[in-house]
Amino acid sequence: MKLMKLLINTLLLAASLGVSAQLFASGDHGHGHDEHHEDEPQKGAHNGRLLAEGDFVVELAIFEQDVPPEYRAWATVDGKSLKPNEWTLEVQLTRLGGEVNRFVFTPEQDFLRGQGVVEEPHSFDVEVTASYKNKRYRWAYPSYEGRVVMAPDVANASGLTTAIAGAGVLQERIKLYGNIVADPLRVSHIQARYPGLIRSVKPSIGMRVTAGEVIARVESNESLREYPLLSPIDGTVVERHANAGEFTADRVLFSILDERVLELHLQAFPADAAKVKPGQAVLIKADGQQAATKIEFITPRHGDTPALEVHAPVDNSAGNWVPNQAVEGWVDVAQTPVDLLVDNRALQSFRDWTVVFIQIGNSYEIRPLELGRSDGQFTEVLSGLKIGDSYVVENSFLLKADLEKSGAAHDH
Repeated sequence: MKLMKLLINTLLLAASLGVSAQLFASGDHGHGHDEHHEDEPQKGAHNGRLLAEGDFVVELAIFEQDVPPEYRAWATVDGKSLKPNEWTLEVQLTRLGGEVNRFVFTPEQDFLRGQGVVEEPHSFDVEVTASYKNKRYRWAYPSYEGRVVMAPDVANASGLTTAIAGAGVLQERIKLYGNIVADPLRVSHIQARYPGLIRSVKPSIGMRVTAGEVIARVESNESLREYPLLSPIDGTVVERHANAGEFTADRVLFSILDERVLELHLQAFPADAAKVKPGQAVLIKADGQQAATKIEFITPRHGDTPALEVHAPVDNSAGNWVPNQAVEGWVDVAQTPVDLLVDNRALQSFRDWTVVFIQIGNSYEIRPLELGRSDGQFTEVLSGLKIGDSYVVENSFLLKADLEKSGAAHDH
């Protein structure tokens, strides 16, 4: 019997030394390693972590079966189970970012039960304080899940970008189709003021001209004196019907287009027509380009189609758009302020959760979210994230891949 007791105590001491070796194990593990790479802790009969000092042993477990996650603990002395009213326990959790959760324990059946829910993620530094017969026992150890450490240069090379969580506005949008056309207010059709013989012509089709520039000279039939034809606007010559030696008659000789501002035409059919109003924001997209504008006015569409035509100016100073280009337009028809939202590019699936990765220093950790409304670009956050949290937006899937590669366990 004494030999058996000695063997049990030896095993418990080994477990204690194993735990002690893990105390405060943390630090930078290089590119994309989950910090949950400590040696596997000794487990007890209830699948909880064993914490031992001498012949006093505590088994601490997070219990999740049919209840929100809660702490439960059992204790033995010299291999004999203690009643829950014979000892006391306190647990303090320090999460990434410094948030501290404290749990006091009360007797229940054959165990001590922690008061309060152990919120996800179960990733924290743990401090355990137990008391038995006026003696205090303390243990500390890391218990991480869903956490990745990545050096700044590696994060930059991986293309990780972050945003600060905060309030915002969800946009209800409808999608309309149409095209970009020349703005009729920015097209000039030039005729000769006095009929006569065209003596010279300067620009060819496609050439840019400036307002006041001489584009042709005409000899008047009446006075036989030459006078200049001047461009009334800055723009590009898109039509030319004039050559030297020809008579002007009463035809259009040049058409000049100022293409720096074009006009958007979108078709709104009856199902959407009631939602569309002047002043609403529009995001237009085509061929990898996009631009923002606002509805200027709305007219009935000509023809037999029961539709309205939405008109909006398009800034083309960069030359990204061309007349008659087909586009799609996303019209903001309603705005809903929300207290907290996230960029949809940040959302990842992890186990049974939708998560984002928050960043604190070189550490990145999952935050399971409860989500609300979405406009396709941003989504309302009901719980799981705090205003001011820095979260990863672009390439967050790389962090998820690192966790999956490292086999991040849901272990306590």
